[in-house]
Amino acid sequence: MTGAAPKRSTRRGGGGRTIKDVARHAGVSPMTVSRVVNGERNVREATREAVARAIEELGYAPNLAARSLASAQSLKIGLLYSNPSAAYLSEFLLGGLDQCSRAGAQLLVEKCDSDASEAEAVERLLAAGVDGVLLPPPLCDSQRVVDRLKAADLPAAAIASGAPAPGVASIRIDDRAAARAMTRHLIGLGHARIAFVRGNPNQTVSELRFQGYADALAEHGLATDERLVAQGYFTYHSGLDAADQLLSLRQRPTALFASNDDMAAAAVAVAHRQGLDVPRDLTIVGFDDTALATTVWPPLTTIRQPVAEMSREGVNALLDVVRGKAEGAEVVSADVLLDFALIRRQSDGPPVG
Repeated sequence: MTGAAPKRSTRRGGGGRTIKDVARHAGVSPMTVSRVVNGERNVREATREAVARAIEELGYAPNLAARSLASAQSLKIGLLYSNPSAAYLSEFLLGGLDQCSRAGAQLLVEKCDSDASEAEAVERLLAAGVDGVLLPPPLCDSQRVVDRLKAADLPAAAIASGAPAPGVASIRIDDRAAARAMTRHLIGLGHARIAFVRGNPNQTVSELRFQGYADALAEHGLATDERLVAQGYFTYHSGLDAADQLLSLRQRPTALFASNDDMAAAAVAVAHRQGLDVPRDLTIVGFDDTALATTVWPPLTTIRQPVAEMSREGVNALLDVVRGKAEGAEVVSADVLLDFALIRRQSDGPPVG
């Protein structure tokens, strides 16, 4: 008589434990467990120890095939850009390169010069086999780009968008609160005629920064005077035009707040050309705290937006999505709000008289 066929085990390695079990046991997210398993350094030591204990106690054995698929060494992160500010782009690129290097991933950079070239640049990244795409401004607000990436089932991280698309990771600061803080600072110095240079209307943060400026004026009983508001486009040249317009007013402003450092630096140049001393005759402040803020004279008081850190967090968000899918974890798009800081330098002071 033949014996009964041996019963096949349905238990997986590690006692059938999954990454979700480890996450639940350690009190962290599956993404955090994935970071620990893959040896990433951007995890707090206490968290790493908690995950290690959970792995040991549960006897969890990572799925080697999934780990191979999710290994950062085989991952390619795309960076699609068309930002007119070389200073901003430099900070962003350094952050992205640094984080990809730490994780062992490759960073592929594509530039698009116009709306028409967006589609071509996206297709080049797709042909290169990228696993996710970083979208710094202004492309973080391009619905056309986001739709194409979604159609290709590629995760995207929108950096510094005021209104990120659903299903896209978002890394940002509170731009409205930051602009409000800077305007309050200027009012605190004694300024009442505060000019404002808007950012490019194709970027959602431009309106948020203007709203923050208007909020602070209203808080202090000051009206928003449209004559003191000029349109800029986040470029140095547009800052020259805006500053010329504002400083030609019969009743000149005593302070000028530009929506980024490029335009603030241009305003400093226009003030010098007109024989004005900054900050004695005119206070000028910016936004971003790129390297340009400390290469002009006087160095700019500005809002520090952690551009490099935002890029790093964008890379992390993309790696989390790819690894999470490979490990079978539920993937939720990251929404990371980073801190800003008001950095005071020599370009601001009280109004004269």
